[in-house]
Amino acid sequence: MHHYLKAIGFKKVYSKRELHEIIKQVEEHFTHHELVYIEEEIDFCEYQKEYAPGIGISICGDMDVNENFEKEYYFPFFIGTGITSYAEILVERKKDQEAYFGICEDIKVGISLVFYLQNTIEYLKERQLNAGKVNYSSVTLSGLCDSGTILLPVKKDKIQEKKRQEESRNRISLLTAAKNGDSAAMESLTLDDIDTYSKVSRRLVTEDVFSIVDTYIMPYGVECDRYSILGEILAMDIVTNEYSNEKIYIMKLEVNELTFDICVPVREVVGEPGIGRRFKANMWLQGRINF
Repeated sequence: MHHYLKAIGFKKVYSKRELHEIIKQVEEHFTHHELVYIEEEIDFCEYQKEYAPGIGISICGDMDVNENFEKEYYFPFFIGTGITSYAEILVERKKDQEAYFGICEDIKVGISLVFYLQNTIEYLKERQLNAGKVNYSSVTLSGLCDSGTILLPVKKDKIQEKKRQEESRNRISLLTAAKNGDSAAMESLTLDDIDTYSKVSRRLVTEDVFSIVDTYIMPYGVECDRYSILGEILAMDIVTNEYSNEKIYIMKLEVNELTFDICVPVREVVGEPGIGRRFKANMWLQGRINF
């Protein structure tokens, strides 16, 4: 049973029998269906069923010429809104199944963001049409969280915010230069990191870490597409899973100057979310490449 079914409102699915019934329902009463040619007499097929707007389950597998479908795997999904990044994207196939990871090299984050690709069939079609070469315009990321905690915002005045934005622009310029091989930029970044570490170490003696760190995103656990995040809530909504009647928060977050949506069950959130407050959680990062 997939760990992140809980994130989209299927906490009460306790048995494999019930899970098989849900998977069968997805195949028979799907809201979206696509297939793409893989080899002679075999197509790669995907069925999706939404249980709330943009939230549902996808099952993927092979379909033969007699339209017999053999399930290979399934996964819960949450489709985000807007554009998260225009940065360069690489795509790598999983070794054990026809599923793909995207790697987003956004310089604002400072690390390579690995996400589970939601629109696999669209990607495969683009690759076939362009003889293996695929042109990407942007990516829309989204996160599935099975629980989370609300934190109060960090108080900042206009002067502090202006200084932070200026420092961020300067750091992005240095990172761009360092990426292109500028040794002076690399040295400057190293000295800045040492200076930041020294300042944080002194403040941690008398302050809490979450009053110093405004937002963050960093790898979590052993799987490459899992992250621990702390982000500012820009917008929020509540939707209901039509199968389980469980309520789900949809939040738009700003995390390290990236904007993306996350979903999390209402009952699993500690604290009262609100615009301007912060949300802390571990998430499974998904994404759709925009062609």
